[in-house]
Amino acid sequence: MNKMSKCSMLTLAVLMSACQTIPSVAVADNASAAAEVKAADPAPAPAPAPAPAPATVAEPKAAAASPVAPPPPPVASSKEEPVSMITPMAERNATIRGTGYAVISTQNHRNPAQQRLMAIRASKLDAYRALTEQVYGQQLDATTTVAEMMITSDTFRTRVQGIIYGAVLESITPIGDDTYETTLSLDGRVVNDLRVLYLSQMASARRR
Repeated sequence: MNKMSKCSMLTLAVLMSACQTIPSVAVADNASAAAEVKAADPAPAPAPAPAPAPATVAEPKAAAASPVAPPPPPVASSKEEPVSMITPMAERNATIRGTGYAVISTQNHRNPAQQRLMAIRASKLDAYRALTEQVYGQQLDATTTVAEMMITSDTFRTRVQGIIYGAVLESITPIGDDTYETTLSLDGRVVNDLRVLYLSQMASARRR
């Protein structure tokens, strides 16, 4: 009888210890399962920050409509460059004119008709000199003497030299009763040729 009571008491103690260990195991299993579930689930993405509201810019008040003048029309610029003093006359292609004068009564002859012919000849040579001055220019020598703050002597001397050919006689006109006027013209296209011819002759004369 004592043996059976001891066995039953032992069996009861084993059962009680088993009942106490089962809940702790179950709790441990539940905790590990929850940890596995949390590890499996991804972390929720953070919510995006709200975008800042656009700054409102105060729009300027519309200016009062004022009439705008239309732009001036473009000025047509001439393609031709301004002609300077040193531009060759051959580039201008302009006709050169020279006018000469002569007095009839001063001619060295007694016959009035001969005096008229001599005046016409003299006015024509004067017109040639005017053409030569325009083509080649003229050499000018001037001398002025001052003494005691006063001009005592003032002299000028000019010299013209060149070649003229191809001049056209335009008119011989009597001016008044005692003067003749003669006008000659020269084509501007031959001016450069005249200069080249004159320079070549001067060079050959210097070599001699």
